[in-house]
Amino acid sequence: MKIVIMAGGKGTRIAEVNSEVPKPMIPIMDKPILEYEIECIKKQGFTDVILVVGYLGEVVQNYFGNGDKFGVHIEYVVEENPLGTAGALYLLKDKIQDDFLLLNGDIIFDVDFHRFYEAHKKQEGIATILTHPNNHPYDSGIIVADKDGKVLNWLHKEDERLWYQNRVNAGLHMLSPKVFERFTELKKVDLDRDVLKPLIAEGELYVYDSPEYIKDMGTPDRFYAVTEDIRTGKVENKNLSNKQKAIFLDRDGTINKYVGFLRNIDEFQLIDGVANAIKKINQSGYLAIIVSNQPVIARGEVSLDELNEIHNKMETLLGQNGAYVDAIYYCPHHPDRGFEGERPEYKMECTCRKPKPGMLLAAAEKYNIDLHQSWMIGDSKNDIEAGKAAGCQVVYIGSEEMKDEKKCTNLLEAINKIL
Repeated sequence: MKIVIMAGGKGTRIAEVNSEVPKPMIPIMDKPILEYEIECIKKQGFTDVILVVGYLGEVVQNYFGNGDKFGVHIEYVVEENPLGTAGALYLLKDKIQDDFLLLNGDIIFDVDFHRFYEAHKKQEGIATILTHPNNHPYDSGIIVADKDGKVLNWLHKEDERLWYQNRVNAGLHMLSPKVFERFTELKKVDLDRDVLKPLIAEGELYVYDSPEYIKDMGTPDRFYAVTEDIRTGKVENKNLSNKQKAIFLDRDGTINKYVGFLRNIDEFQLIDGVANAIKKINQSGYLAIIVSNQPVIARGEVSLDELNEIHNKMETLLGQNGAYVDAIYYCPHHPDRGFEGERPEYKMECTCRKPKPGMLLAAAEKYNIDLHQSWMIGDSKNDIEAGKAAGCQVVYIGSEEMKDEKKCTNLLEAINKIL
């Protein structure tokens, strides 16, 4: 598979860090950003690279040459005039006949691209974009997708939005060669607005969601944060080919104020200190995964759409405070019958309703989690039993007497104790 890297960025916003080289060549710990990208794809067996260069492109060419000393083969496409984020793809129409990976050249990442490729082939769309949660969704483009990964909407940061799932376009794209049909002449083209977004109406744009490490170098603050993450090994460790550690979180009474069965989105309020606690999880390298019993679905008191909107509110509020969750699992089932308006299809004994560990086990399979190195935090006996059944360490939050359990008064205290 060919890897195409757009390496012509100037890096206006990060000029105070280094204005003498193109953005992909800004060094981190004496190595250009672009070299980290090439190392990541090389170690996964991808060696056929096309670099699209423009501004100070000779700096890139002089450093990487034909790629031999980096263990890859590099071809160059030179933009004589700026062609935006995608116009140069017109020049690749005769070079690529199969699915290919398109990367922005100013991102630090460590992603299992084999998983990404498998998802792309399964969905059979023209394009699959990698999405992930980040700590600044309020100034990022938000991707709205259905449960099968088909993109329904693309909200740019200037678009009006209230509650939204924190899923951001990461700048990594798996593309079918059919995408070249969109390029009929050599001109300036914006990848997002002119190529990818129009695919939504055709049902040809999909997402692959991942909690792996991906960060752009858009600002000096992010640059310095990424430098520290490389130094500590966090970037490499987050690749899903490596075993992950997770902190599983109950929702009601742990993250949001307990109001009994939460049926109304207006009743959802974060507990003080929760955003700070989850931010610490994010910074630690643990995955933050919610596992929540939601019998209100089976009881017919909340629809799936209403529950998703409640979770969108939660993600929005966390994002406004620089925190995010990597995944949300919920059990919609309830075994007891006899409620007015109940939904029979959810009235069953299942394997996911806590105290059973089904949600934790499903997350462990999807994200390659070592459950014995992970934690379950909740405010009920069911949470603790589910965590133990999955093989996790546990922390109980609340006033109920729980013999022999680690006990804290709130989530922030629990996270401080774990970390």
